[in-house]
Amino acid sequence: MDTSALTWTGRFRARRAARGSVTEGAARAGLAARGVIYLLVGALALQIAFGDTSEQADRGGALAELSQKPFGAVLLWALGLGLVGMALWRLSEALFGSVGQDGRGARKRLLATVRFAFYVFVAYSVLSFAVSRNRSDGGSSDQQSRDATARAMEIPAGQWLVGAAGIAIVVAGGWIGVRAVLRKYHDKLRLGQMSRRTRQLVDITGVAGGAARGLVFAMAGVFAVRAAVDYEPDRAKGLDDTLRTFAETPLGPWLLVCVAAGLVLFGVFSFAMARWRRV
Repeated sequence: MDTSALTWTGRFRARRAARGSVTEGAARAGLAARGVIYLLVGALALQIAFGDTSEQADRGGALAELSQKPFGAVLLWALGLGLVGMALWRLSEALFGSVGQDGRGARKRLLATVRFAFYVFVAYSVLSFAVSRNRSDGGSSDQQSRDATARAMEIPAGQWLVGAAGIAIVVAGGWIGVRAVLRKYHDKLRLGQMSRRTRQLVDITGVAGGAARGLVFAMAGVFAVRAAVDYEPDRAKGLDDTLRTFAETPLGPWLLVCVAAGLVLFGVFSFAMARWRRV
């Protein structure tokens, strides 16, 4: 018997198991961190709907709200590190593939790469906020969106690039919403570990929360397309202005209330994913 081969195989399996444990921990921490952000943004949007706050209903506003809580600095660091875990998990999916059908396919790896880049940015912004002792140097999401749009329009074919990016965001929002309504997340959940009542509650948060999240994405994309068509960067809107727009519809603040409640539910759904998602 070739003992060296057996030893090498055992070590390989041990390393793979260790890597899997680290990846799983990072993924669950990241999903929980995402849930905290959506809970806070949704809660701020609800306050805006009822005229109870002047805070920004975006990531910056959520971080400012969190920093005012007891042990706020510790919570900010925990949130930032959780998002670092989310980024590392997406990186592992890009490198080694993800669970489910076609998890090692090129499309899934590309999507994981995009998500990795996104969560690197989000984690960096949260950790920068924590390091700067609660002073947000990047401005609101609305100002960041206008500045980024203006810079993009200054480059050759910038207007077309902004329009294409806006259309991509609209499509992404629709994709998020449709997948939520069709409960595509079932493929990634350990349904066998959940009771019937728990599955029903997860479906409520997953469907309503995912639909609201997709709607917000799609609306932000519409504003980006409008900014490109009119060649006016100021028409681009960040998360806060996009949410406030819902209150300006004929339905008044009640549409914003529904969307804000949906974002809160998506935060709860993220916690459920942190508990039962297959990684």
